[in-house]
Amino acid sequence: MTPLDRRNFIRTTAAAGLAALPAGGLAARIAEGAESASDSASPSPAPLSPSLDDPLGVRASFPVTDELAYLNTASVGPIPIPVRDALYAYADGKMRRKGAGSGPSPRQRAVAGFAGLFGADEDEVALLYSTTDAENIVASALDWREGDNIVVDELHFVSTYVLHRQLEQRMGVELRVVPSRDGVVTTEDFARRTDARTRLVSVAWVSNRNGFRHDLPALAELAHAHGAYLYTDAVQALGTFPVNLRDEGVDFAGANGYKWLHADFGCAPFFVRREHLDWMAPDRYGHRQVAETLPGHRYRLRSSAAKFEYGSLANGPVAAMAAALDFLAGVGLDRIAGHTHALAGELRDGAEALGMQLFTPPRNSSPIVSFYHGLEHEALAKALADEGIAITFQEEGRLLRAAVAMFNNREDVDRLLGVLSRMV
Repeated sequence: MTPLDRRNFIRTTAAAGLAALPAGGLAARIAEGAESASDSASPSPAPLSPSLDDPLGVRASFPVTDELAYLNTASVGPIPIPVRDALYAYADGKMRRKGAGSGPSPRQRAVAGFAGLFGADEDEVALLYSTTDAENIVASALDWREGDNIVVDELHFVSTYVLHRQLEQRMGVELRVVPSRDGVVTTEDFARRTDARTRLVSVAWVSNRNGFRHDLPALAELAHAHGAYLYTDAVQALGTFPVNLRDEGVDFAGANGYKWLHADFGCAPFFVRREHLDWMAPDRYGHRQVAETLPGHRYRLRSSAAKFEYGSLANGPVAAMAAALDFLAGVGLDRIAGHTHALAGELRDGAEALGMQLFTPPRNSSPIVSFYHGLEHEALAKALADEGIAITFQEEGRLLRAAVAMFNNREDVDRLLGVLSRMV
């Protein structure tokens, strides 16, 4: 294998990241190394200090980088210091029973941050507990008839199959699973299985198995042409590249905070296109949905996406989400994508040069790389642990999945490739 030119890569990536910063505002603060204003209720992102070994200037905010080459954000993303501080501030306020103050609540900040960052309106966003909650709400809201079908692909997450197999048994609908070829599923592949009885097309926008990224606008056009809806599990997508959900054409999108948003479990943003809010009914009911109390123990319920929030929220994770979205906005999704996708491409090329069987297709715009390593699983797992490298094994240890996050650098990738090269 030709040695990877680490120094040149870092220099090029850092220059690109610095050049991508907008003039003035945050860019000026980054250049000067000035501290952002902060308070205990709404911690601001730490100042960014880009360098050759830290192109986005965020490693100091992620203490995990002191201990590990952490290439496992596709499993669980570590939280940065400002998010930790937000959790501390929430816990301290709850411990001391401090008042909420006059500013926006954590929920308001989280919803506004999500809507602003990902191209939605605030009334189109609900905060659920898990990504799976979102697709359950969608499935419950549809008026299924025996003989209807749902089209998914084999790169989807397991919860989708569990949910829709139950619909098959209870409602007499058909689950159609589109196979992948060389880690890819095309819109044409979906078209061959989509017809007038298709009610829902469901995809993982970015696959948890190999990072393959779907073309959502093309899938939305296909689904809508057949009178169907498009749902996407966006948990491996949001936070990894610039997104405008309305422009993508998707009808519903579910995500969660604990991966690429670098927040926590228990706060799962759910996007519902406004056009569907009138007809969609919640799958359960409770006090948080009340918009107005009427005589005789009757109620007018909310009509925005907040109507899917039936009970008390997990307020600690919501506070973490608000801070994490602030942090992401400060770094910039375009800069994150430029850095992580390029570095993931280098990792893929390096694994291919070592003779690994790639499951991630070439020129794939996501930060996830998967390949069949062909080595003895336990020996490889031990070698990686000994080198302080965190990844995920799938398919009984045969498939290695690595995920490149904003805080990763060339040295992290070199450490993984170095272990593999010594064992080939």
